[in-house]
Amino acid sequence: RATRANTAFTDPDHLIRRLRHALRQIQYRSDIIDGCLTGTGLTLTTPRLQPQ
Repeated sequence: RATRANTAFTDPDHLIRRLRHALRQIQYRSDIIDGCLTGTGLTLTTPRLQPQ
């Protein structure tokens, strides 16, 4: 975490590579995504619509 925060990017491609790597890591950590959704009150599933 600290290494990403203190990185001086040499060019835009360097920044893009680091961002893609970080996002790829988040994809494998579903607990992070679940925690973010829980904090906002959102869920990945939607309730079924009730017929009116």
